[in-house]
Amino acid sequence: MGLLTAALAGGGAVFAVASAPFVLGAVGFTSAGIAAGSLAAGMMSAAAVANGGGVAVGSTVALCQAAGAAGLPAVASAAAATGGAAAGLLTAILV
Repeated sequence: MGLLTAALAGGGAVFAVASAPFVLGAVGFTSAGIAAGSLAAGMMSAAAVANGGGVAVGSTVALCQAAGAAGLPAVASAAAATGGAAAGLLTAILV
């Protein structure tokens, strides 16, 4: 692996983990709950309709809200880092 490839993969991993809380907040998953009128509110509504009025435990909406309220758990940080590193590697291949 070349130096540029390693730098892009590492940079992608760091960027993904660092930006995840901001992205969650921007789409409406906040520490105070789901923001009214946001993308998160639309997701919650759709999930509730699909599940007969409630949001299922462990669903994407539930996990995103938990991360928006309390921060990313270690597993989610690892997943974000993996995705960011993959994006960095793809960038290195395409450059």
